[in-house]
Amino acid sequence: MGSVKDLEVIKKPTAEAMGVGRFHFSDRYSVFDWGEMPDHIEGKGASLCLMGAYCFERFEEKGIKTHYRGLVNSKGQVVHFDELEEPTNIMEINLVNVYKPRAYVENGRLKYDYSIYTPKLRNYLLPLEIIYRNGLPEGSSVFKRLEQGLITLKDLGLERMPKPGERLSKPIFDVSTKLEEGDRYISWEEARRIAGLTEQEVEEIKDVLLKVNEIITEVAKRADLVNEDGKIELAFDPERRLMVVDVAGTLDECRFTYRGIHVSKEVARIYYRRTEWAKEVEEAKKKSRELGVENWKTLVKTAPPKLELKLKTLISHMYMAAANEITGRKFFDTERLTDILEELQIVLSDLKS
Repeated sequence: MGSVKDLEVIKKPTAEAMGVGRFHFSDRYSVFDWGEMPDHIEGKGASLCLMGAYCFERFEEKGIKTHYRGLVNSKGQVVHFDELEEPTNIMEINLVNVYKPRAYVENGRLKYDYSIYTPKLRNYLLPLEIIYRNGLPEGSSVFKRLEQGLITLKDLGLERMPKPGERLSKPIFDVSTKLEEGDRYISWEEARRIAGLTEQEVEEIKDVLLKVNEIITEVAKRADLVNEDGKIELAFDPERRLMVVDVAGTLDECRFTYRGIHVSKEVARIYYRRTEWAKEVEEAKKKSRELGVENWKTLVKTAPPKLELKLKTLISHMYMAAANEITGRKFFDTERLTDILEELQIVLSDLKS
């Protein structure tokens, strides 16, 4: 299925009906769209599964449709979060169709044909990642895009250049491609066009995003975390009603902070940004767009290194402690999240020096 979870198909979707599947969340991790990295983070899969299920159930309570069906316990039964007695890494979901845009090269540049998506199509995954930003912590892609002229302050609804760590008076909504070789930030107008949306449906998407953002912000507060930004994926059901799919509200889909300390996959990104491999990845993505190469990974000659052992252990504990404190249930025997984060801050500072 993907770099961090596997999909078990129980019943395939058709053009008219949803199917049934199960996500098996693994301890694998990915950064910079690379895919599976060379080592695993213990407890990560079950932590993500529990956080995601907890958030899906909160969404449903607020009237937000999702593809979530329940969690699979050790007896193979599908249960609600409150009925679960021990951690699980398996979530049951409804399945929709995934139509990939056709890749082609024109004038030496890689392009994609999205003509399959129309306002009449139903029961499919939108080829978009929908992003909210409540703040702009250090490392946010917004700063790089502003610097490179890929986006303007006006596009973001800002009147002045923001500073790293700044909280926004109202959230910024962003959108990127989902099914291309590398994610690409696009305008809402391009998103509407390529995904086969009406203008009213674009507004509905923003409304869902706002509600999801508010719920995740409240959930994060349980663990004294600030919800800086995050992403969701959406699909249309057989009646062309929007629903939240994949998973949301986890440390991999959101960027949480605690007193300025990152509590998300960003911790691993911070470690890798200092490596030669990460520099090659960035250069390869740029070259692939210029040369019309679909698989940019073929341009990277260096293999990604493993995480430093102590850092890997702390990241593992961070995921498990966050799952405990966000859901309000102690599934994992680990220290308090604040204690883990203080130690993480020291390790990351030592790596930078």
